[in-house]
Amino acid sequence: MGEGDGLRDYRGRRDFGRTGEPAGRGTSARGGEPRFVVQIHDASTLHFDFRLQVADVLRSWSVPKGPSADPGDKRLAVPTEDHPLEYEEFEGVIPAGEYGGGTVIVWDHGTYEPLSHDRRGRRVDFGESLAHGHARFRLHGAKLRGEYALTRFRGGRDGDAEEAWLLVRTATGGASRGSGTPDPRRARSARTGRTLARVAAEDGEK
Repeated sequence: MGEGDGLRDYRGRRDFGRTGEPAGRGTSARGGEPRFVVQIHDASTLHFDFRLQVADVLRSWSVPKGPSADPGDKRLAVPTEDHPLEYEEFEGVIPAGEYGGGTVIVWDHGTYEPLSHDRRGRRVDFGESLAHGHARFRLHGAKLRGEYALTRFRGGRDGDAEEAWLLVRTATGGASRGSGTPDPRRARSARTGRTLARVAAEDGEK
């Protein structure tokens, strides 16, 4: 899907004259390994946003409890609209009254390695594996490292229910730093070292 189509919902929900979020106009996919970002978003509910670069957009899921390094934790992940690639760097305050109004920090970001294969062991296109409802990948972040999987368990192409996925750290693929998920109120940005409270105080005054 081209960026123009993939970002229609994203742009339609935002007034870029008020919000500092990137519009994503004219952006094309960057070379090298695909990117990922995990943002903490203190909006109407405090949650984590998990985003993976697929072609020229960031496919996005809202993860209420955040990703975990513990393979025993199964995290609910609810799909949201695609975001532009520049959103990987977004940190700040979305004004009240705007869609998603609240404070955002970049908790972790880096690259990821697609790992999905078919039954014959051949590599499967990552977007295709997501379309089929199961994708495996290895994260190379500042905080999250190791193999993860996203699995759709409700909704999708043939279902009427709202789509829902599980984000799980697999038991293989090397150790990750730390375990579980940090307290989002105390967590610090991987970009600036700031907490949600500090970003709200500093950026909210602009």
